[in-house]
Amino acid sequence: MSDWGILGAGALGCVFAGLLRQQGHQVSLLLSERHRGHLHPGMDMITLGGHHELIHTRPLFAEQAGRLSRLLVTTKAYQVVDALRGLRGLPTDCPVILLHNGMGVTDAVRELLPHNPILVGVTSHGAMKESQWQIRHTGKGETWIGPANQAARNYQHLCQPLATAFGHAQWSENIDALQRQKLAINAVINPLTARYDVHNGDLLEPRYLDVLEQLIEEVHQVMRCLGDTETLEQFRRRLHRVMELTATNYSSMHQDLAHGRPTEIDYITGYILGQARQHQLPAPVCRQLYQEIIKRSPGKG
Repeated sequence: MSDWGILGAGALGCVFAGLLRQQGHQVSLLLSERHRGHLHPGMDMITLGGHHELIHTRPLFAEQAGRLSRLLVTTKAYQVVDALRGLRGLPTDCPVILLHNGMGVTDAVRELLPHNPILVGVTSHGAMKESQWQIRHTGKGETWIGPANQAARNYQHLCQPLATAFGHAQWSENIDALQRQKLAINAVINPLTARYDVHNGDLLEPRYLDVLEQLIEEVHQVMRCLGDTETLEQFRRRLHRVMELTATNYSSMHQDLAHGRPTEIDYITGYILGQARQHQLPAPVCRQLYQEIIKRSPGKG
């Protein structure tokens, strides 16, 4: 079985580590300096069925990156470039798969790693950390992978082991469009749930109807300018379906804000606002939400 490295030992990265280990893959978790010298017990993964499984991974640190043969990057968007920059001796033939929310990071990664195959992906799996060494798989979803540079086009075969482990993983030559589709959903759900301190499904309540509809229209206008062909009604239905399917979940931005962590607001709502400016579109609700989340974010308010 192949060896996978995972950069980003948060909830999603740890769940992916667990799913790969269940299929017999060797998995190395790249850990930050603050974990050096600490004990690294096995992780307790709570499966979708509620079962507890003990997951063992190998700890790796930045100077051991030369051992990697394939790398999943599951850090927050604002951590990606610095985390990759810290890896020393990363082989130039090691494919790097970026799995983060938002957009606006890929160009910097291509510049940082000009010779590596760079792939980007979107996933709708859900995960949360119950404690430092206990993780819960909260939702099974689709995973799509596509090339971000020419070298990556030879790595379609990586979808097969990921599909076996995750339940679904498929190649897309138009991964940018899938990223934008996920960004549009995140640009509505994440800032609203963080701002109002509610579950995803709560946004369907009548009290949020006006602000929800205004935000849907703003985000949809931007997406149309970026080339998406989805109608407003199609986007609204897709968004409502996601909110219904994840009704009891908290968004990642809500959880980051609730736990005093930086959010990905600059790569979600901030990206939307940047595109709105370029296309001379008004986006007052996006702007107000962005400003309110920034005020409440650690180190930014």
